[in-house]
Amino acid sequence: MSQLDFEKPILELEGKIAELQKVDSDSSLNIDDEISRMQNKIVRLLNDAYAKLTPAQKVQVARHGDRPHFLNYVNGFISDFTPLAGDRNFAEDNALLGGLGRFQGRSVVVMGHERGHDTESRLHHNFGMARPEGYRKAQRLMKMAGQFQLPILTLVDTAGAYPGRGAEERGQAEAIARSIETCLNVGVPIISVIIGEGGSGGAIAIATADRVYMLEHSIYSVISPEGCASILWRSASHAGDAASALKLTAQDLHQLKLIDGIIKEPVGGAHRTHKETIHNVEKQIEAALNDLTPWDKDKIITARREKYLAMGRI
Repeated sequence: MSQLDFEKPILELEGKIAELQKVDSDSSLNIDDEISRMQNKIVRLLNDAYAKLTPAQKVQVARHGDRPHFLNYVNGFISDFTPLAGDRNFAEDNALLGGLGRFQGRSVVVMGHERGHDTESRLHHNFGMARPEGYRKAQRLMKMAGQFQLPILTLVDTAGAYPGRGAEERGQAEAIARSIETCLNVGVPIISVIIGEGGSGGAIAIATADRVYMLEHSIYSVISPEGCASILWRSASHAGDAASALKLTAQDLHQLKLIDGIIKEPVGGAHRTHKETIHNVEKQIEAALNDLTPWDKDKIITARREKYLAMGRI
């Protein structure tokens, strides 16, 4: 497991437990009590550490490489998933995946950012940073969902849209803007969950939804703390100050009424217990979908627009 600075005492204890468990089973030493004591201490340390995370530490947890990714969620609660590829214009984008599937028996369109889990897959998925063709594929899938009256589920986990020269030449800003426009105009429910990092327009492009939820230790921001620090302080070393100022945590955004709810993570974060995290996300999506069903096409579009027009009004 990747190390977080504030988890070092916990990881040391876990390492000691692993060593004790390797002790020969024929040994005369009775290690069960010692292991139990250490496991209880780990739970206490995790509870204490995760109850008082700073915004900068939340950023670290949200970016943890072992958190469940898009494909983990799809495998967890989407059956009969059929991926659909290409934007019918330029190419396929492996950073933003999507397709058709069934959520608890209901046909849905599901899409999201996939970061990958090792060096090879991260390069293949471009670390979850979509190019214009990814957002044009998203538009295609959303329009198809509208045509066949299928709810849309989106799972967001990206540092932002890919800023490379080729992406800019192919109209990155326009693709994101059109994707947001499509979100606002499609006449079916859209439910979005920020499962890790929600970065800038790359996230908003598929998260302009009727219901937006965030995992407890995820983040959602117009710019990364490092990017903000480099602009305001001329140094990325002030990223911690920027993280606090940006109000990017789930708790901050819920208080500001910019998201609709927070999904609980297991003790120690989503990277420790995938199964429980995926189950919690599934239950929240189920509740939101039940709340939005049945729907009237015109009313749901009007309500969605009013929701976003009301943000920031005094």
